[in-house]
Amino acid sequence: MKKLVLLLAFLSKDIFASGGEAAHALPNPWMVIPFAVLLIMIATGPLFYHHFWEKNYPKIAIALGSITTFYYLVLLNDTHTLLHTAAEYISFIALLASLFVASGGILIKIDKKSTPLLNIFVLLFGSVIANIIGTTGASMLLIRPYIRINKNRIKPYHIIFFIFSVSNIGGALTPIGDPPLFLGFLRGVDFFWFVEHLWYLWLPTLIVLMAIFYVIDSRNKEPETDTDYTGKIEIKGAKNLIYLLVILISVFLDPGIFSWVPSLAPLPIGVREIIMFTVVYLSYKNADKEILEKNEFNFEPIREVAYLFIGIFATMIPALQLISYEAKVYGEQLNAGIFYWATGSLSAFLDNAPTFLNFLSAALGKYGMDVTIKEQVSEFAWLHPLYLQAISVAAVFFGAMTYIGNGPNFMVKSICERAGIKMPSFFGYLIKYSIPILLPLFTILWFIVYYGRG
Repeated sequence: MKKLVLLLAFLSKDIFASGGEAAHALPNPWMVIPFAVLLIMIATGPLFYHHFWEKNYPKIAIALGSITTFYYLVLLNDTHTLLHTAAEYISFIALLASLFVASGGILIKIDKKSTPLLNIFVLLFGSVIANIIGTTGASMLLIRPYIRINKNRIKPYHIIFFIFSVSNIGGALTPIGDPPLFLGFLRGVDFFWFVEHLWYLWLPTLIVLMAIFYVIDSRNKEPETDTDYTGKIEIKGAKNLIYLLVILISVFLDPGIFSWVPSLAPLPIGVREIIMFTVVYLSYKNADKEILEKNEFNFEPIREVAYLFIGIFATMIPALQLISYEAKVYGEQLNAGIFYWATGSLSAFLDNAPTFLNFLSAALGKYGMDVTIKEQVSEFAWLHPLYLQAISVAAVFFGAMTYIGNGPNFMVKSICERAGIKMPSFFGYLIKYSIPILLPLFTILWFIVYYGRG
């Protein structure tokens, strides 16, 4: 615990050291304030000043992000960091928007009575396919039919467990599943390394979650109706599956993977993002309007995510840089368990992809290796799998702890609220669901796998 506190102590003497190299390289720790303010407003706005927040959240997110941008641009004269963050944000929103629009043109109708076992089947199915089309793709494809299945007895816990499993934990087996793992793949981790080293953590975690869900859902009886169920599963708009395939293929069109893919640097956009934005346009233009109407499709969920996360991406820059510095300073003192908790706790509130990369870099530094050299990353993955496993599983699993832990979480919340489902607040999600359900589960996982190791 002492080491974890040291790692997270942003106001340490190392940061404030005068005349040292770190003092010139690091942002002022006070620049974390805009990020903290934004998180607090995301948490309290919908609860205490709903109408003001709904009307002004885009302005607030951009204003707070502008403070950080001005600081880096004018006071630090650091355009490189801003361009890098802009590229990450564009890649993030291109993936989410393309999957959101493409899946919105697919109508899945499951004409079966809502039962705990049927819901568990949907959640497990979504968790598996999350490794093929990503947690975002699986979430956008299944959230609407999942809501329709449970329309007569829908409760917030239905959606929370969907976020836990489909939007987060499910995607832990492949680089396609979740952005942190894809970053690891780009840096040199073998594509199949994750399934080989994470499946035996992934499977029991999902089984325990489904058992808890079954107990809760069994107590929620569907009102008696005269509805006759045919038992059929129908898919309309299957042509949009081609768009999903295009998105999946485009994920790999990166100069870091294939040398023949052109780089558009210094522009903060690449071939991959251009393809994804093209899919947004074409899939919406060619979508069946009746399907869009039945899916109650509109752009508000992706608009909300786009505005809030542009603020999050900008304001979290100082926090990530300070974390990266502290991780490297104390890296030699940290074991696998500390890496697990540090990566997890920060992935719950920061973007889990750069958090993963920062701690991967620190873990490599323990052994004199460099995260920018693919051969060394690959060697590290096989020689010291416990560290990479701890960082990977924490980055993916802990993303389920809050609405902002992973991109799909907020989008699922937004879709459900616009479908009339009263979702818990930011704090309600934490206090009622993720802390009592996920935190004990993650603690047990740490005790069995990482306690005293590394």
